[in-house]
Amino acid sequence: MKEHTEQVTLMQWWALACQSFGVPEQLLFAIPNGGARDRVTGKILKDEGVRAGVPDLFLAWANGQYGGLFIEMKKTKGGRVSDAQKEYLQMLTAAGYDAVVCHGWFEAKDAIESYLQG
Repeated sequence: MKEHTEQVTLMQWWALACQSFGVPEQLLFAIPNGGARDRVTGKILKDEGVRAGVPDLFLAWANGQYGGLFIEMKKTKGGRVSDAQKEYLQMLTAAGYDAVVCHGWFEAKDAIESYLQG
């Protein structure tokens, strides 16, 4: 599966699973930071605060240990974590967030379940 398909599948799972955790569905959301863009759009987005390396998803729910969970999605097989992504994950962890790389939707599902169960 492509990374896009993995993330869509995760969000479909979340739409059902969130109720069992008592977490509003809207609190897991995508951060559309990547993708190919023309120069003008890229400049506009950079001026607005888009940053290279920001993870793909954020679960805005504190679990007692962390203030929230950032997820960098990768396809199940392959998918390299860039230096900018590694740096962002380290900064987010230092700032009190849980920040993980997940290869595939099932690994991301496991990370969310583990995070919410403490």
